[in-house]
Amino acid sequence: MDKIQEIKEKISTITDPSSEKTLAETQGIKHVALDNDKNTVNLVIGLKEVDDKTKQVVTRSLAKIIKIDLKYTGLKIDFQLLKLDDSILSKTREVKYIGIASGKGGVGKSTVAANLALALTRLGKKVGLIDADVYGSSIPTIFDMKIQLPKANADEKIIPFIKEGIEIISTEFFLRDEKPLMWRGPMLGKMLNHFFYDIAWDEAIEYMIVDLPPGTGDVAMDIQKLIPQSQMLIITTPHPSASHVAIKAGYAAKELKHELLGVVENMSHLMHKDERINIFGEGGGKRVADKLETDLIAQIPIGQPKSGHHSLFDVHEEIGINYLGLANKLIKSM
Repeated sequence: MDKIQEIKEKISTITDPSSEKTLAETQGIKHVALDNDKNTVNLVIGLKEVDDKTKQVVTRSLAKIIKIDLKYTGLKIDFQLLKLDDSILSKTREVKYIGIASGKGGVGKSTVAANLALALTRLGKKVGLIDADVYGSSIPTIFDMKIQLPKANADEKIIPFIKEGIEIISTEFFLRDEKPLMWRGPMLGKMLNHFFYDIAWDEAIEYMIVDLPPGTGDVAMDIQKLIPQSQMLIITTPHPSASHVAIKAGYAAKELKHELLGVVENMSHLMHKDERINIFGEGGGKRVADKLETDLIAQIPIGQPKSGHHSLFDVHEEIGINYLGLANKLIKSM
């Protein structure tokens, strides 16, 4: 028996306290490697839950076998959720994540997220849209969707709703009677986990748009843990107050090691009889981009969809074409 096989057999009897099953039963031994020069073992272990208490119990059991019984000098363990394997976050899926962030509410962040998702779909991309703006979810309203509990499939995963060819999930579908969400950090984290781990997203999804809450709170940090590879689009208006807080949101994203895709200046101006009117001032988007050392990649004017819809722009409208241009830029840069 080689050394790696010996390690696997020894640790396979360890019980994952969060599932009350052995690592052999859960197939929780994901990777075993040896550094013979340093006499060190590297492990990747899958657990049903990865809370601190569970990790501490399993770490002690692993350390006893590796260091005491098998006499290895060092041990490095990476824990992951077992359900990662069949989730949208699995490394076997090539999904590009775009976080839509802003410093404050009222800048049209969700409208940008919705129209960007629609533009990517029109360009032939398979798109998912997560409404993670848990305190002020508005994606279902933008898409004129009925608020109802989603159904589950045979594997007990939640089936996302489909509108305009986009797979959509939102906190709104889990609330009743338009009551405000009063959750704190841990509960919010659990909801986000559901969105990524427990939704039956289509295997063909290429782009996942994540509409984040404004500001730099718990959700932004949870997103970093769930999808550290997410790239961020910062939304602002030309107004100084909006651009000032957008810079803070951008700095927070960079501090969390997210790559910035660029800045979108929404409500940039109003065109009236060939005259450009800067209702909210001008220069805010460039100010944000310059401060964050990134590009101002779109300036979306103020306008009402000519189709009669309240928020979504048709592909033949000027603003709809602007969104197609933004989508094209993102496709080329990601």
